[in-house]
Amino acid sequence: MATPMSDQEKRKQISIRGIVGVENVAEIKKGFNRHLHFTLAKDRNVSTQRDYFFALAHTVRDHLVGRWLRTQQYYYETDPKRVYYLSLEFYMGRTLENTMINLGLQNACDEAIYQLGLDMEDLEEMEEDAGLGNGGLGRLAACFLDSMATLGLAAYGYGIRYEYGIFNQRINDGWQVEEADDWLRHGNPWEKARPEFMLPVHFYGHVEKTREGPKWVDTQVVLAMPYDTPIPGYMNNTVNTMRLWSARAPNDFNLQDFNVGDYIQAVLDRSVAENISRVLYPNDNFFEGKELRLKQEYFVVAATLQDIIRRFKASKKGRVTFETFPDKVAIQLNDTHPAMAIPELMRILVDIEKLPYDKAWEITQKTFAYTNHTVLPEALERWPVQLMEKLLPRHLHIIYEINQKHLDKISALFPKDMDRLRRMSIIEEEGVKRINMAHLCIVGSHAVNGVAQIHSQIVKDQVFRDFSELEPEKFQNKTNGITPRRWLLMCNAGLAELIAEKIGDGYVKDLSQLRKIAAFVNDESFIRDVSKVKQENKMKFAQYLEKEYKVKINPSSMFDVHVKRIHEYKRQLLNCLHIITMYNRIKKDPAKHFVPRTVIIGGKAAPGYHMAKMIIKLITSVGDVVNNDPVVGNRLKVIFLENYRVSLAEKVIPATDLSEQISTAGTEASGTGNMKFMLNGALTIGTMDGANVEMAEEAGEGNLFIFGMRVADVEALDKKGYNAMDYYDKLPELKQVMDQIKSGYFSPKQPDLFKDITDMLFKHDRFKVFADFEDYVKSQEKASSLYQDPKQWTKMVIINISASGKFSSDRTIKEYAKDIWGVEPSDIKIKPPNEPREPVETREAAMKPKSKGNLL
Repeated sequence: MATPMSDQEKRKQISIRGIVGVENVAEIKKGFNRHLHFTLAKDRNVSTQRDYFFALAHTVRDHLVGRWLRTQQYYYETDPKRVYYLSLEFYMGRTLENTMINLGLQNACDEAIYQLGLDMEDLEEMEEDAGLGNGGLGRLAACFLDSMATLGLAAYGYGIRYEYGIFNQRINDGWQVEEADDWLRHGNPWEKARPEFMLPVHFYGHVEKTREGPKWVDTQVVLAMPYDTPIPGYMNNTVNTMRLWSARAPNDFNLQDFNVGDYIQAVLDRSVAENISRVLYPNDNFFEGKELRLKQEYFVVAATLQDIIRRFKASKKGRVTFETFPDKVAIQLNDTHPAMAIPELMRILVDIEKLPYDKAWEITQKTFAYTNHTVLPEALERWPVQLMEKLLPRHLHIIYEINQKHLDKISALFPKDMDRLRRMSIIEEEGVKRINMAHLCIVGSHAVNGVAQIHSQIVKDQVFRDFSELEPEKFQNKTNGITPRRWLLMCNAGLAELIAEKIGDGYVKDLSQLRKIAAFVNDESFIRDVSKVKQENKMKFAQYLEKEYKVKINPSSMFDVHVKRIHEYKRQLLNCLHIITMYNRIKKDPAKHFVPRTVIIGGKAAPGYHMAKMIIKLITSVGDVVNNDPVVGNRLKVIFLENYRVSLAEKVIPATDLSEQISTAGTEASGTGNMKFMLNGALTIGTMDGANVEMAEEAGEGNLFIFGMRVADVEALDKKGYNAMDYYDKLPELKQVMDQIKSGYFSPKQPDLFKDITDMLFKHDRFKVFADFEDYVKSQEKASSLYQDPKQWTKMVIINISASGKFSSDRTIKEYAKDIWGVEPSDIKIKPPNEPREPVETREAAMKPKSKGNLL
């Protein structure tokens, strides 16, 4: 059995981690001691592990800052078109190790920390995850920032600096309990507050008609304070900016109350304004129409657009006209959450800059592009008109005007087709009057994209069919990707190094080079090495699980992993039914050979999502029975991974053998977890849904365990009518499993505990779990059978890794750059801070005073 690497091996290991020069190590030690002393005001006698983490983080940050300033100077002088990625979520995770890798400092830091008598892994574990996202959408935004910097694009991420990110999940007696994620309580070494760029954002009030046009008056003002985080590209000295806004009450907020003497209450009321950036809404693929959420959405776009326009006007070229705005600014809307940017830009151009309406609309459409992330109807944002009128009255007028002109165009093309007008309207009139934000995004953008081929097709053919028939050229596909820096180099150093030994390290910036490792699919020593790396990762993760869950894990068992948000469409229930099926088979014939498995399921349920919380309770209850049954022994174990987050993903993904991607065909837009598993040498069991389809195309369908209905089968079943009882009556194993759950086998003290789950599965299961059960179980048997032949299994792993190059976020961003933003990636390496700058302008021009805030 493989043993974990020794410290010596770890320190020697990675060639792609940067050079260890004696002077680098000395410099880092010096920086570390300086920060411990001067920044943290501590010495080694009283320092804690957290102090050591902060000292190291500040030392690494020192290496970022010079490059950060150089990058912004370079953008100011060259004046490229800038890309603005607007997202209500940025699921960044931890920053320290990622920064060391991208700056080529990892080996030097490892050596310095070792010489200081400290343990690098212990220090890295002290860092809080920046959990400013729910799942895929927020993590995608983080990967995109990494790729945009690596490709040398002048790009900015804009979002909200939530004081509390995605909740911490505790499992208490099998139930999910939410705890506040106070991620900032120890401070954040990576951000820099910029109070000098504080901006006002207006709410409420009313609209007055004046001779100069409509005027939005009597508003309440909230200030947006920016916090900047540097985003380093990989080894190119480019450091871009993520700017997150925090809400602050203005000094005179409610202090008119002071006149009646209640000064204390007036000061306390300030927190109402500041609540805007207090907490991330913990919903994934679900729309919650709360006033605070709409405030958040407008807050981020209002502050961001002021910032974008300030930077546009402060250009070195001295802008005089907005004609060139779309040539210099591209804004990408990450789903509909930042959709209010469209009416907000119109308000600025028409009300403030006094542009004619048609010219303003032309500029707006050319500037914006919209990414759709879901086809689930409950996820699409539809804001009540009444709420919009109260909170943003001027914007409601603008949306009505946009809609009127849009409908005039439709009715000219399709006279008398009232039904089409109703379907395509931005305002939905049935029942409560609502604004359809997706329609607003489509009408106000020049490009609309889905995030995997199959998803983009569904968007065109079904969800927004009328729009795509009208403007087919507007609709595109941009298959999602993941950054190989975090999701291979950082989390799976052993595999990253093994690949570099075979094909060089060029793949880190060009993941398509992984195709070259297909040549080694029959190389005995390579097969052995790939298998050994996986085994080491499994040993390490098994130790982690034993420590955290007090369950003895068999490291030679198949690690079967299903980690993602808990949602009916992701079908954790299908997995659970299979676990019970395996359990029943062992119980029925204990002497029969069984390929041992450790089934690991993890993810968070939205706090208000009853069914998702019941699913967690069922999984943990099944785990309690299976894990404590002496007949089963170490052949089957079930672990529910508590508090799944980015830093835990980085541990579990490299240790996985089988990756579960089992959503009902046509429901998962893309998935990115599926790509991370593929890149890290797991085999996929999945439906033909989202990016699984393209993974099967790249690797060959026979190299994944594909099962179940395709999109057309699901549609056919919908037409025919899905009847769960048909499957229950026909499949004895399914019947047994359902009878056990119904009778309280897994909840003896409360036999009807899972009644809501069984009722749903039998009576109103939108995601047709039973329909795929039989094929899923067969596919799982194929996986078990192959797992018994380690050599064949590893060959298939190598084929999958070699085929995963397409799923780099670098490729995705290159496509956005070319097809949507009209910008060119650059491989220019900006001079590092220790080398003199090459002037882009003449000295005379450089001596002219710059207007305040140009560079940022």
